[in-house]
Amino acid sequence: MIAHLRGTLLAKRPNQAIVETHGVGYDVVISVPTFTEMPAAGGEVALHIHTHVREDALSLYGFLRLAEKQLFEKLLTVSGIGPKLAITILSGMPADEMVGAIRGGDLARLTRIPGIGKKTAERMVLELRDKLTAPTGASEMSAALASPVEEDVISALVNLGYQRAAADKALLAARGGKSPQSFDVLFREALGSLSK
Repeated sequence: MIAHLRGTLLAKRPNQAIVETHGVGYDVVISVPTFTEMPAAGGEVALHIHTHVREDALSLYGFLRLAEKQLFEKLLTVSGIGPKLAITILSGMPADEMVGAIRGGDLARLTRIPGIGKKTAERMVLELRDKLTAPTGASEMSAALASPVEEDVISALVNLGYQRAAADKALLAARGGKSPQSFDVLFREALGSLSK
């Protein structure tokens, strides 16, 4: 199964991205938060992939952040929630807020998401409350990072005043498909992409 895709972003829409890897264009379903954080078409992108296999289709669901993919997969374990509804749910509320709403049993907040009625919200709370860990904020990206050097680059960019999401995006762009690089090279390239 496909678990990760890295390549050139050929096109993106709020619910779809086409990523070319070694001459093959993969059609990937994405959430709105992933769409907003993606680079422009033609840029390099790396997505965590959930491959969903049905009798009549093979679908790819992509996420920039590993934590979002893990929440998506947890949502799929709730009876009555399939991949399309799970993507809609992730598009309706930031992942950390959703975890807080589920853990706190905030049905009113969950039912404001399109496609979520009271019964589905109750099932989400009942089935996921104990399975979700409290949101950790800035540690989402660190799980996807390959080295302490990259963590240092993110930290340096944040200390310079850049938002965490922008620093993550700049690092992904600087890292691209290249082999591990030194702090200086990664930092300069990330800073360069932020100042464009």
